[in-house]
Amino acid sequence: MRSAVAGLALGASVALTAGAVLADPLGDAEAGEEIFSQCKGCHEIGEGAVDRIGPHLNGIFGRKAGAHDGFAYSKAMQRAGSDGLVWTVETLDAYLENPRALVSKTRMSFRGLEDPDARSDVLAFLRVYSDNPANLPGAEPTARPTDHDLDPAILAIKGDPAYGEYLSSECLTCHQRDGSAEGIPSITRWDEEDFVVAMHAYKRKLRPHPVMQMMAGRLSDEEIAALAAYFKDLE
Repeated sequence: MRSAVAGLALGASVALTAGAVLADPLGDAEAGEEIFSQCKGCHEIGEGAVDRIGPHLNGIFGRKAGAHDGFAYSKAMQRAGSDGLVWTVETLDAYLENPRALVSKTRMSFRGLEDPDARSDVLAFLRVYSDNPANLPGAEPTARPTDHDLDPAILAIKGDPAYGEYLSSECLTCHQRDGSAEGIPSITRWDEEDFVVAMHAYKRKLRPHPVMQMMAGRLSDEEIAALAAYFKDLE
């Protein structure tokens, strides 16, 4: 398989150069193949790949999240796709680094790859099995920070639940106080770190929902922490 990957990666490199759209290929596809062994328990890729616990990853670039026909995605992943999440270099990099940054309640148990070079290699390997890599975004996956790179001081902020309650009225015009998730996901009794990570993903426009991007963009770090503290224990 290694020689096949090397040949396909060379073909992708030629296509990228000819198209003059992308920068150089992301990383080392052969190294990415080795790292991808961590994913093989759930995902297949390459000739003859089929769905397992997770969907196969052929043609992942440019595909809308939760849109592979025939696979039973979680409601969270389906909702992310409905909100407009598309798998690009940038969004895949963010998901590989910290899956919760994009899909809070993803069923995927993988905790993420902290090393940006390792993620770059995996993306290069995944790219080999996309049909038309010349049409993919060309930014390096480390070109902008993702939510896993949040200043630890932000995650360490202790939110004031009373202040969070004061701020929550706008949230509760859509989200249900009782935690029901009919038509819109619940945010009650949500882990504080997950809440903060998700809100900063909206602020950085990694999560695609335009209303949430706007609302999160208006909030300070302290206000996000306060909302997280309030909704965590809301009964």
